[in-house]
Amino acid sequence: MTYFIKEIYYTLQGEGAHSGRAAVICRFAGCNLWSGYEDDRSKAICNFCDTNFVDNIRRFAKNEVDILADTIATLWPWNTIGGSPYVICTGGEPLLQLDKPLCDALHANGFEIGVETNGTILINSKIDIDWLCVSPKANTTLLLISGNELKLIYPQKNAMPELFVDLSFTHFFLQPMDGPDQAINIQSTTTYCLKHPKWKLSLQLHKIVGIS
Repeated sequence: MTYFIKEIYYTLQGEGAHSGRAAVICRFAGCNLWSGYEDDRSKAICNFCDTNFVDNIRRFAKNEVDILADTIATLWPWNTIGGSPYVICTGGEPLLQLDKPLCDALHANGFEIGVETNGTILINSKIDIDWLCVSPKANTTLLLISGNELKLIYPQKNAMPELFVDLSFTHFFLQPMDGPDQAINIQSTTTYCLKHPKWKLSLQLHKIVGIS
């Protein structure tokens, strides 16, 4: 068995409740809603994804879990004062690969673990994570219906906010869909949040300031 990793890098979290927080991003390759290849986008369940998670893949064997965790740990500025070491496991879809050995190794390195998922895969009860962000996608079956943060890309036909507002999350975010209609989507998302104040506006800070 192997961990397939698209990239690992240190940056500021750009979205949601931890926006602006320093974090190491561990992006897993592969997703259950889109192959990641442009030729398949039109027929994908999630056809608006703005993330490359298929090129230049690094492979870590399962018995190299400590090497992967150490690779992540080397990117954190341990010589600084303040700030909690934080790693975000994202993708693609991280729950296709994230497992107990990797979580244990990351915790042993002093990290809080955040997971960003589309919510269609249940979390193994043995996996210990510290922050769960679920981003529902239209035309899927949402299995993760509670967590720290629900971040809905808006607008999505068949995935309107009212379908999720009663779920058990601490934070509810609407994030304007990127793409050619982004300006219109920002305006409509802002308007929706003003009319429905349970929802908070999430903007992609990393794109605004020009970082990864």
